[in-house]
Amino acid sequence: MKSYFEENGGTFTQVGDYLIPDLVMDPQPEGEIGIWGWRRKRYLKEHLKGTYNAMLLQGTLTRHLIDTNAAAMDMLESLVRQMAKAEGVTEEIKRRDQLGWVRRMNNIRNRAEEIVRNELIYV
Repeated sequence: MKSYFEENGGTFTQVGDYLIPDLVMDPQPEGEIGIWGWRRKRYLKEHLKGTYNAMLLQGTLTRHLIDTNAAAMDMLESLVRQMAKAEGVTEEIKRRDQLGWVRRMNNIRNRAEEIVRNELIYV
């Protein structure tokens, strides 16, 4: 009598007296998970355990993390550019007052990162 595993195309390898199922993981997508992807993974794992486990079992987690990282990087870059333009932070200011420019750009970047976290990572 065949097991359900064998009926659906599964095979075994005999190791000594034991039959070990031949399990192979689906190929994972290539790409960089990055900091935003790791943050998203931690959030899913800690707060949305069902979603995390479902994505992990379906093999879609890595692709989701890579896509989330790419979207977050694009969003962050766009927000920083828009906010700097709206607040008048220019290369002229950078040339005249470097520390003031750095202070303002750090402030803009921190606010932009907060927006990315709230709109892409922690949802």
